[in-house]
Amino acid sequence: MLYALVLLPLFGALVAWVVPSSRFRPLVLPATALPHLVLTACVLIETPPPSPGGWFYLDPLGKIVLVSIALLFSVCAVYAVGYLGYRRERPNRVLCMGLLALLSAMTLVTICQHLGMLWVAVETTTVTMAPLIYFNRNARSIEATWKYLLICSVGIALALLGLMFLAYSTLLANREATLLLGPLLAVARELNPGWLHAAFIFLLVGFGSKMGLAPLHAWKPDSYGEAPGLVGALLAGGLVNCAFLALLRVYQIALASGGESAFFQSALIAMGLISMAFAAVFMARQADFKRMLAYSSVEHVGIMAVALGLGKGALFGALFHVINNGLTKGVLFLSSGNIHRSYDSKSTVVVRGALARLPWSGGLFLAGFIAITGSPPFSPFVSEFSIVSSAFVEGRHVIGGLFLLFLAIVFIGMASTVLPLVMGGVPAGIARTAYRDRFLTVAPPLLLLGIILCLGIWIPEPLLRLLRDGVALLEVRP
Repeated sequence: MLYALVLLPLFGALVAWVVPSSRFRPLVLPATALPHLVLTACVLIETPPPSPGGWFYLDPLGKIVLVSIALLFSVCAVYAVGYLGYRRERPNRVLCMGLLALLSAMTLVTICQHLGMLWVAVETTTVTMAPLIYFNRNARSIEATWKYLLICSVGIALALLGLMFLAYSTLLANREATLLLGPLLAVARELNPGWLHAAFIFLLVGFGSKMGLAPLHAWKPDSYGEAPGLVGALLAGGLVNCAFLALLRVYQIALASGGESAFFQSALIAMGLISMAFAAVFMARQADFKRMLAYSSVEHVGIMAVALGLGKGALFGALFHVINNGLTKGVLFLSSGNIHRSYDSKSTVVVRGALARLPWSGGLFLAGFIAITGSPPFSPFVSEFSIVSSAFVEGRHVIGGLFLLFLAIVFIGMASTVLPLVMGGVPAGIARTAYRDRFLTVAPPLLLLGIILCLGIWIPEPLLRLLRDGVALLEVRP
């Protein structure tokens, strides 16, 4: 069944390539994504055994990322039918094929237990995402695509060097060279400390650039700003989670090694706080509201990195935030895509009074802002509260204080952009496009908003158990 999860989207991509009609081709997306979501539910209920050789297995960490990706992609696939119905002037064959190939690659990331294969899967997500960013085919989108490819490729190349150093450290320990996670965890304490240290630095920088941790985030503002809203949602809620899963694998090895855990956790906290500080500085007075969402993504990868660095009680918040951040970003990017189409502009000078022109999309964008800034009763509040409370309980008062300070600055900065954008009336002279809120472009983000609202009030027992199982995997000690 694990193989079916990977192959089903590839088959869908083939069907999308064969279908001649641009009008009916987008229907392949939900026709593939929804069975993929059902298959995901099946493997969550009854986990298949590891593949021969142990290269593929869906452990609790992989399950958490897989469920967030499958749910977000399914919602985006339904939204894509309405979105591409409006954008009929653009050819959509490459977009449909690329989206499904991306789903296949992201699924592969979640089931990899071999770090070399994990690297291949992460690199595949980079390649498949590039034509999606270039969808609008203008000068700004091609610049954003090249910047994304260049920075992510350099990052992923550094990660490959890190994997080589890791394998070499096993040779120096007179062990058979391997990148299988299980054997690496078993012999982690015997690995050569020097090469292990170098491996962790390269892996952190490599996967951190893919995740968008500051100061390696330079590709994010352009890519998020120029990509269609549904692609932005998958960048912020799909690719980020895949890169974070890769960091979780490295984190497991660091903890198992004993001596390297303090260094790795300190580096995560430093990069996480720097990311939050960058977001706090650049969030205010953004002239492009989609670029503002990019800095929001930088902030939230920082939150996840800080939580991972803190360890212990914050691990639950980190894993829960993987789901919350992905789904909330879906609300924000899909509704912002609707606003962009209605005004034919992303400028915060032009876009005013969105609630008056698009009551549903404007309301969703406003609610998404409240959720992503960690306000109750939405689920990001629960995960962020568990992280910051853990910091103070463990006596990390400076980290907890900086965490709260950056959250407050981000809230003020984001509010200064979002509130004028949605409130008030539409300025005179702003032309109205043919876009109107429709069921297919409003219901998907509305569903995501309903989910994060429910999760903020009550976490279902199966999800709670899955999160606890994930935390147990991260608490491995020599």
